[in-house]
Amino acid sequence: MFRTFINIFKIPDLRNKILFTLGLLAIYRIGFYIAIPGVDQEAMSQRGGGALGGLAEYFALFTGGNLQQSTIFGLGIMPYISASIIFQLLVTVVPALEKLQKEGESGRKKITEYTRYATVGLCLIQATIWIQYLRSSGLIYADFMTPIYYVMAVVVLTTGTVFLMWLGEQIDEYGIGNGISLIIMAGIVARMPNAVIEVIRNFDFDVGAATSSTIGPSKVLFLVIAFVTVVAGSILITQGQRRIPIQQAKQTRGRRVYGGQRQYLPLRVNHGGVMPIIFASSLLIFPPMIFQSLSGWHLWSGWVFMGNAFSPGAYLYNVTYVGMVYFFAYFWTTVQFQPKEMANNLRDYGSFIPGLRPGRRTAEYLERVMTRITYVGAAFLAIIAVVPTLIMVWLDIPFAVAQFLGGTGLLIVVSVSLDIVQRIETNLIMRNYAGFMDGGRIKGAYA
Repeated sequence: MFRTFINIFKIPDLRNKILFTLGLLAIYRIGFYIAIPGVDQEAMSQRGGGALGGLAEYFALFTGGNLQQSTIFGLGIMPYISASIIFQLLVTVVPALEKLQKEGESGRKKITEYTRYATVGLCLIQATIWIQYLRSSGLIYADFMTPIYYVMAVVVLTTGTVFLMWLGEQIDEYGIGNGISLIIMAGIVARMPNAVIEVIRNFDFDVGAATSSTIGPSKVLFLVIAFVTVVAGSILITQGQRRIPIQQAKQTRGRRVYGGQRQYLPLRVNHGGVMPIIFASSLLIFPPMIFQSLSGWHLWSGWVFMGNAFSPGAYLYNVTYVGMVYFFAYFWTTVQFQPKEMANNLRDYGSFIPGLRPGRRTAEYLERVMTRITYVGAAFLAIIAVVPTLIMVWLDIPFAVAQFLGGTGLLIVVSVSLDIVQRIETNLIMRNYAGFMDGGRIKGAYA
């Protein structure tokens, strides 16, 4: 392992890419702490609770932003991700965009350009809503309550997101790894030292310590075992594949016979990745906000009951969470996985699945297999999604610690880390260096 790290820095091209990537991530972390002028930061830290406080906490976890302190990168990269998802969905339903995508590199560049414009529009809307919330909550100093300040604050938040988008594109072109994913991962990993400090601060050497304000040795041991188990499971399900045997047809040219090789078509168990959890978590933020607003508008006990029922850790919240994860897992797989197109491509290349006729029968088989393995992948995602909430409620573990035992953040860190390792390993093998694994390549990394 140590020899592999030494080999990385022996290759000038790979070394420069890694250092360039680390430099841009350092720039991102510096801007993460630059606050917008005019905002009462002390008052914001004291009012961190509530539904909007939970929304800001959730955004800060996996978007790379910091709305809790209203910094210049407060919106993070989420508007760009939202715009990308919107256009991925529109490509499947809008013929003009589908035609652009099929044009190749030029068409994809055009769609990327549209995505950037949509990102700016979403930034302007979200920044306006957030600044209006700060104004109505009295979190902006009275001297700054002017129209010019509103325009300045909205422009600063929008520019911050656009700058992060530019950083991500520079990492894609000149660095190593996916730039947007690395920015999100950097924001998540930077919170891990705070979780360790929280455990140390609340640690009690008494074996019988079980109060809500302390963490005893038994809880620490459980946290370590749970973290290792969840990370191992995340790696397993992220790399998990169902390999469909593919037979290539034989072709005779003169006296030689070509083709006839047996290959495999890999179908990912977790085809939707982390997107189902992101969608479900994002939507479940709004019910408590809505019921809290309704209870303030109309004093009816039903609003308070529904708000408590949809609070994190409640039974109805967890059941709804699991159901939405399943729904979005199948929804995202349906959007991304096209069995009919895949079956046609196999037929055009002269390949087939043994025992199945090319065309419609192959498409039906692929759809049936993907439906079954998606059920398993969605079940794992549902478990990962609710584990942090259950541990936080049942064991009285602070959210800053429990959030790293599952959920969106952990899956993002695991998937991005695996992608980085695979890219570095590919560069090493291309230059006749050994990779990270002594026994060969990472299992599941390549089809």
